[in-house]
Amino acid sequence: MIKKLAAVLLVCLLLLACVLALNTWRKTSRQINVDPIMPVAVDEDAVAARLSAAVKLPTISSRTEPLLNAEHFKALHQLLKAKFPKVHATLKREHVGDLSLLYTWEGTDPKAAPILLLAHQDVVPVAPGTDTDWKETPFSGAIQDGFVWGRGSWDDKGNLMAKMEAVEALIAKGYKPQRTVYLAYGADEEVSGLRGAAQIAATLKARGVHLDFVIDEGLLILQGVMPGIAKPTALIGVAEKGFLTVQLTSNATPGHSSMPTAHGTGAIGMMATALKRLDDDQLPAGIRGVAGEMFETLAPEMNGFSRVALSNLWLLRPLVQKQLEAAASTNAMLRTTTALTIVNAGNKENVLPGKAEATVNFRLLPGDTVDQVMNHVREKVAPQGDHFEVKALPGAVNASKVAPTDSAQYRTLNTTIREIFPDVLVAPGLMIAATDSIHYGEISDHIFKFSPVRADAEDLKRFHGTNERLKISNYADAIRFYQRLVEQLAGH
Repeated sequence: MIKKLAAVLLVCLLLLACVLALNTWRKTSRQINVDPIMPVAVDEDAVAARLSAAVKLPTISSRTEPLLNAEHFKALHQLLKAKFPKVHATLKREHVGDLSLLYTWEGTDPKAAPILLLAHQDVVPVAPGTDTDWKETPFSGAIQDGFVWGRGSWDDKGNLMAKMEAVEALIAKGYKPQRTVYLAYGADEEVSGLRGAAQIAATLKARGVHLDFVIDEGLLILQGVMPGIAKPTALIGVAEKGFLTVQLTSNATPGHSSMPTAHGTGAIGMMATALKRLDDDQLPAGIRGVAGEMFETLAPEMNGFSRVALSNLWLLRPLVQKQLEAAASTNAMLRTTTALTIVNAGNKENVLPGKAEATVNFRLLPGDTVDQVMNHVREKVAPQGDHFEVKALPGAVNASKVAPTDSAQYRTLNTTIREIFPDVLVAPGLMIAATDSIHYGEISDHIFKFSPVRADAEDLKRFHGTNERLKISNYADAIRFYQRLVEQLAGH
């Protein structure tokens, strides 16, 4: 009897192995066949020098002081005018909200829907006390070891200047777009984009503009970062997570520390309990939506068990999801995340405070809404009853629409990436950080978040961090990419 059961079990295992192998084999590559193109000439010394000059200007924005560092932003505007004379002789330039810029390159066909290239002028400040940790001083714009060094070289003056270089070169060779091309450069992306991108989008909407294609900074060409994939992988952000910060306030009767209140009834105790609930019981995760499509696209390109697992989610989904949830970067793609960011309570060691405050930041997955998350928060603090106040802070926004990957617009972007970077794989992805492009959702259905820059794990640490830099050869490829993209999208 035991031998028969063992034989049956062996047959079942062999059948299961065959099914897994068949499913894996049937998941064929989704990569499109594209012939690489001959790279256009780029004077790397000259373009690096222009980017360096832009990096030297500390265009740090402020949420509360709209005109902070206005002199540096205005100096950048003058720099653009001086370094890109053909752009300024051909395109119309407008100032929006004091420091943001909108360029219009009129197309030859007024009926053709226009396209928009986005970037931002502002940069994040350098963390206090870290200046001496930089190999080159943060706003030196130093050109050393094949890189342009400094805050903003990557985020986002590299993109901004690459787009200007591309348009300048196209004008120089006599190119005239069929579609109108807009260039929009906000001055406050790092602090919400409400004064810049939001106002530019409102201006275009008021003019009746509906954009056929929008590209902004975003996901990258990752090298050695994606587990199970040997090739560089270009991820196109087809959606962006939403943003919500909730302020919690717990109220209790203040008193003396020598006579503490019952366990969990003080302001700090109640807050600690509520925060633990929120942290322990987060919104559900799932391999679905954009993340699901990304993994379906990349599964045939993976090696070993990763390929088998992602090709057979019908069976292995719980195992795969558990592994993905264990890593911060992939967990963020699967769920609306909960981050406990600020706690304030008490001001004296022997006094029980009457109030405790905390802020919790949520990044919303497409499909989840601000209202749903607020209800989730209220549910978790409900046991404290009337002792709690829950308030959404200004700036809350739902996740963006998801740009369709079966569209001509996505295919054009995919094709252009493969033409300029023939060694890479391409897949859709989810942008987990915020960009200016989220403000354009009302005037376009095809918004993509992609930066044509190669990056490895070490490079990613420099983003908003110490020793930010941009490799000059990567920068030259970005210029080539934007040239080709405009030609492909805007027509002749």
